[in-house]
Amino acid sequence: MKTNNPIVIFLNCKCEVVKMQYSNCRTALELVIAENDEERELYKGEPMATATINMPCCHLESDEVVIKDYSENEGMLDTLVKAGIVKYTGKTVSSGFVVCPVCKLLI
Repeated sequence: MKTNNPIVIFLNCKCEVVKMQYSNCRTALELVIAENDEERELYKGEPMATATINMPCCHLESDEVVIKDYSENEGMLDTLVKAGIVKYTGKTVSSGFVVCPVCKLLI
């Protein structure tokens, strides 16, 4: 089955970007493996990464998301910006010991 989800390469894996919702109705972006890579034991449809974090206490516009661009998601912001999925707004929010970029969702 073909989807209309955008495709990105993240950590050398071809992934679909799937738009979902958190329980508070904010937008979530999930990266899902787009094709089998048996050598690396990665299989189509398996979750690869969650690109966003849910920050219920911070004010966001309805078309904004907070991107997790640290730890195992390092490089996520650059990947999504280059693919035309998000645009960095210049705003940030603090989450624990990290500062996270707020982005406008383009898809």
